[in-house]
Amino acid sequence: MKASVILLVAFAATALMRKRSAAARHWILSGAILCAAATPLLEHVVPPWRVEWSHSAAQPSRNAPQEREVARARPLEPAAAAATEDAARLRGVSRSDAPASLDLSSIAIAIWTAGAALSLFIVIAGVCRLRWLEVRARRVTDGPWVELAREIASRYGVARPVAILASDRPAPIVTWGLLRPRVLIPRAALGWTADRIHVVLGHELAHVQRADWSMQLAAELLKAIYWFNPLLWIAGTRLRQESEHACDDAVLNLGVDGADYAGHLLELARDASRHYSRWSLRLPAPAIVRPSTFERRVTAMLNVRVNRTPPSRTARLLAGVALAAVTIPLAGFGQTGFTTVSGVVTDPEGRMIPNVAMALRSTQRDAKYEVKTNRLGQFEFVGVPDGDYVLDASYMGFRDLHDPLSVAGQPIQRNLSLEVGMLQETLTIVGGGPAAPVSGPARRSDGPQWRPAAEYDPCSASPVGGCLKPPMKIRDVKPEYPPHLSVAKASGVVVLSAKIGTDGSIVNVQLADPADTIDPAFVQAAVAAVNQWGFTPTHLGGVPIPVEMRVTVNFVAR
Repeated sequence: MKASVILLVAFAATALMRKRSAAARHWILSGAILCAAATPLLEHVVPPWRVEWSHSAAQPSRNAPQEREVARARPLEPAAAAATEDAARLRGVSRSDAPASLDLSSIAIAIWTAGAALSLFIVIAGVCRLRWLEVRARRVTDGPWVELAREIASRYGVARPVAILASDRPAPIVTWGLLRPRVLIPRAALGWTADRIHVVLGHELAHVQRADWSMQLAAELLKAIYWFNPLLWIAGTRLRQESEHACDDAVLNLGVDGADYAGHLLELARDASRHYSRWSLRLPAPAIVRPSTFERRVTAMLNVRVNRTPPSRTARLLAGVALAAVTIPLAGFGQTGFTTVSGVVTDPEGRMIPNVAMALRSTQRDAKYEVKTNRLGQFEFVGVPDGDYVLDASYMGFRDLHDPLSVAGQPIQRNLSLEVGMLQETLTIVGGGPAAPVSGPARRSDGPQWRPAAEYDPCSASPVGGCLKPPMKIRDVKPEYPPHLSVAKASGVVVLSAKIGTDGSIVNVQLADPADTIDPAFVQAAVAAVNQWGFTPTHLGGVPIPVEMRVTVNFVAR
């Protein structure tokens, strides 16, 4: 996205520079491509900044754990040895597995990798093709090609020695190399006239003086990485076109007549169409003739009003500063910082809980990070991008915590205290038959009526938090279906909230929702039965604790 913005700015600038020289437009495009390539590196250096569209973003909540949102309660789970059919069933909201979704990010990465690999292979194959042609070509050491090359290089100010290579292979006239520039010509070119040699070398050595091959290769590599971005393809094509126009201007600035130059290019284009394959014309190096640009170039070289003056050093410096002024702030815009979220998870007694499942879920994108607390109850998420998250803590027998927080570049220390989960019990009482003799508001079950003798609790000597000994029901009473409602075949569901005290007795039984319109007779029958229940005490770390309980009684008419 940022590379696209830079290229769009360059396209707009070159559109405004229609009356400037091709060399000036080529300089702008080259600078834009280099800036686009440098943007990922600048993101690690430039300070991030962003535009705040709203001031309503809340700061991370640091309230006490009991004030945080609790999405659901995970039930206590009794030991297997104490589990019987009449024992307490400790249930929570079931967690449905989400259907397996297609990992779009993995598919996108695979497609990008395949495209980048193919594009890089084409570039590397082209460079290897150039090397193959160089090895099989003969270096020209004397004659008009060498003499004119020295003369024109001197006029251009090119101090590097330029190698002239004559090839027997069908290949166009191309120039490549930065420190050791080479000009490849067909062997038949050794017999050309001095005027044509002068034109060809003037064009090719202009590429050397301008370092066009290095810039074009950089554009090809960047296009291979961002192969999915059409703006990079357009920029690469425009860069090659402006490069050829700039070199044509350099030849005309040597004193060559435009009509003569166009005539020589026409003959070269005819030779290329007869002898050179299209694949050879795709070599990653500037070529003096390309069918796609030939007509436009001839039109430009015959137009005497075209500006052919290359940009001055000051103009190039100002253009570079302008591009940097766009690129550097853009590299930091919307940049996401990375930070650490850590903390400690404890139980209500203040002991550290190990192996707590921790998750950090992003509310802005499909991202989730998961860890577990260590033996000291500590957790740490490293390399978390800026954004809004929900910190989840889940441990068997305790209520799940969902704590919202915002990450904004600074490390966050968040300590959590888990609360004991809620006991859940569900009963189904069937009625609707003939009225039965009423022996009381409720009848006791045939389950165990004794209170087990106190036994050693290993949690009392454990320094580890979260050591929970769940309650076991030792007295069970079934609610009595109200006779008149049974005869009337009336049904209803009673949801009660209660508390198991530290001694295992039931206290504070009431409707979970006072606004519930259930028949009072159903409520009285359910409350009368639950009040007679008895449990073994619940222990946390060897200490008796009260436990919340929710009872659902389904009165079903037969």
